[in-house]
Amino acid sequence: MIVVASTECHRGLPLVEAIGKLNDLEFTGVEIAIHENGGSLRPSEVLADLESAIARCRDTHRLDIAAYSLEIEAEGEAYYQQFEAITRLAKATKVVTLIIPSGLLGTPFNEEVERLRKLVAIAELQGVRVAMLSQVGRLSEDPDTVAVLCDNVKGLGLAFDPSQYICGPHHNKNTDKLMKYVYHVHLRDTKKDQMQVRVGQGEVDYGRLVGLLRQAGYTRALSVHITEMPDVDHMVELRKMRLLLESLL
Repeated sequence: MIVVASTECHRGLPLVEAIGKLNDLEFTGVEIAIHENGGSLRPSEVLADLESAIARCRDTHRLDIAAYSLEIEAEGEAYYQQFEAITRLAKATKVVTLIIPSGLLGTPFNEEVERLRKLVAIAELQGVRVAMLSQVGRLSEDPDTVAVLCDNVKGLGLAFDPSQYICGPHHNKNTDKLMKYVYHVHLRDTKKDQMQVRVGQGEVDYGRLVGLLRQAGYTRALSVHITEMPDVDHMVELRKMRLLLESLL
């Protein structure tokens, strides 16, 4: 396993500046957010000029790209066109994992299975795999639903974020069974009533999580995903999390 950080840790900064800050903190890898609103790079930009997007993503201060996180606002066929362009970006930059949101709560199950199967099929054409993000307010907030979706969509995995299950409505459910589906991991510290707290003040058992991931054969990234907090030195928090995770590896 390797410790990386998301450009979402420096939300709103241009891509090159966000990567530069993570490089200054001595991370060796990065997860790049391709979000239409507030991301370092937008899905619509990737579709409009793929070569430019490839060049921007290759300028990483020698940090390896562990994954791309996607938030596509387009609908209908335009959604799939933007996704397909990002799979080509992933192939060109040798990135294996794309992280996507699951459907909003209330999305019919069969409709979501059909959408996810289509995304996985598009990604597989470029040698890329799809990881559904754990996220409160979406179908993936329930560990049981995650397991059923992954079992029904061959090739689909999970971008596991334990905070979403500690602080979410299904906090009493055991998530150990999800380890076999994990393609990527997001980490911050969390309490039951607060999604993000300072490192060391929350309830995430990093040592146990790393042990479970090892048992499941997981060898990829642990991605730090800490956003800025009032009156807290953000760079110090990111460094603390990097050192903590590296000490467990």
